[in-house]
Amino acid sequence: MALVPYEENPLPAFSKLHNSSAQFRFANQELRLAQDWKRLGVAAVVWDAAVVMCMYLELGAVELKGKKVVELGAGTGLVGIVAALLGAHVTITDREPALEFLSANVAANLPPPAGDLVVVSELTWGQGLERFPEGGFDVVLGADIVYLEETFPSLLRTLEHLCSGSTVVLLACKIRYERDARFLSMLRRSFTVEEVHYDKDRDIRLYKASRLPRRRDL
Repeated sequence: MALVPYEENPLPAFSKLHNSSAQFRFANQELRLAQDWKRLGVAAVVWDAAVVMCMYLELGAVELKGKKVVELGAGTGLVGIVAALLGAHVTITDREPALEFLSANVAANLPPPAGDLVVVSELTWGQGLERFPEGGFDVVLGADIVYLEETFPSLLRTLEHLCSGSTVVLLACKIRYERDARFLSMLRRSFTVEEVHYDKDRDIRLYKASRLPRRRDL
C-alpha cells in the first residue's frame, strides 16, 4: 500500500480511521489491529476493502488451506492474518517504512503455531522481484491497492511476475475514479478478470483474475 502524508480530516465518516486500533472477528478469532494514520497515512488503517476481502475469504470460495499466498500492499496486515488463520502459508508485503508496524500487528494477532505460517517481507512493486519466485504463488491478494495511477504499471509487472497460469488473484476495490477502471483494462491485457462479489453497503467490488497464457507457454 502506498504511503501518503497525513492530513487531518474532519469528516465524521473518516473518524474511525483515526482510532488507535480496530477490532474484528474472523476465522473464529478476535483480532485487534493497531492503526497509526498520523505516522504512516493510508498504510496504517483498516479500509473497508480489507474487511470485505476477509468476509469473502471466510466464505471459502477460494481454497486457502496449505496454499502459498502473497498479500500486496498489506498495510495493517488484516487480510494476510485472516488468510493465515484459514490455513494458508502467507507472505505479507508492503514497502519498507510500513514493515515494523505491519510486523507488530502480525505478531500480536498470530501467536504460534499460526504465526509460523507467515513471513513479512518488503516489496516495492516492480522492484527486486527476483527475490520472489516467478509464478510461485497459488493466491495473490490485494485490498484497496488500486488508487495511485503512477503505480499501475509497476503493480501490473508485479502481478505478472508472481502469477502462474493457475494462480488466483483477488482484488478488493472501491472504484472511485475513471483511472481505477483503467487499471482493470490494463489488467485484462494479460489476465482474465471477472467481478465475483459486490458489497453494496460499502461500495466495494471484488475481482478475480487469472493469468492468460504467455507466448512462451503456447
